[in-house]
Amino acid sequence: MKFDYHTHHERCGHAVGSVKEYIEAAITQGLDIIGISDHTPFFAIAEDRPSLTGSMAKSEFPTYIKEVLELKKDYEEKIEVLLGIEADFLPEHLDLYRSVIASYPFDYVIGSVHEFAGIGIYDSEYWEGLTAARKVEVKNLFYDYIAQSAKCGLYDILGHVDSLNRYFYGYPELRTEAADVTLKAIAASDVVIEINSSDNNWVPDGYFLERALHYGVKVTFGSDAHQPERVGEHFSAIGSHLYEIGYREWAIFRKRERLMVPISR
Repeated sequence: MKFDYHTHHERCGHAVGSVKEYIEAAITQGLDIIGISDHTPFFAIAEDRPSLTGSMAKSEFPTYIKEVLELKKDYEEKIEVLLGIEADFLPEHLDLYRSVIASYPFDYVIGSVHEFAGIGIYDSEYWEGLTAARKVEVKNLFYDYIAQSAKCGLYDILGHVDSLNRYFYGYPELRTEAADVTLKAIAASDVVIEINSSDNNWVPDGYFLERALHYGVKVTFGSDAHQPERVGEHFSAIGSHLYEIGYREWAIFRKRERLMVPISR
């Protein structure tokens, strides 16, 4: 079975292509399941769309749901289309997001940390100015946010866990016990982590995944595609990578229910 649970489209303002184009690309790539999971709007902000490149407008959200559900029906003979969403982990607004998400028939919800303790995950310039000791503190803060997101109960999948690998130079070499504490929290919360293949830079890395397997953390796959042609990218290679580490199955979702399926070599 070939699937991709993490895709975006033009509504978010930083991806290209329509939902239909991503579905067509998934068919071309031979996928059995394609999950559509664009970013939630900024529900906690009064403006309809405070950022043109950060997320879709609140007024677009019902339209997004309607379109994906219609396409799910239109394509049911060709591919399984799933309704998903990627929701930022915002501790101070969890109840609001929980309420909104519960109002719609999502097949799964991805929870992602894009900012933690006032630090953006893309802010490599900030990272480069830190002392070695402060870098360890920042890594521990990031892991704490990941653990909190796992424990909150809102998400089925944690998106691009350990994404700082991509943006903070030297981050992977900083070993910290917080990684194990976080993985224990993820396992205890029974939430799945994705292996994210975006930009040809997979996260989490092999070391983190070996520790994840040790603690019984379940995994799934998401390309995080922001262009239709990147749907399903590296699926087979990541499956082989996981198999070599010791994983034998990974997760798929429908109607917020998880099913484990074998990893093919």
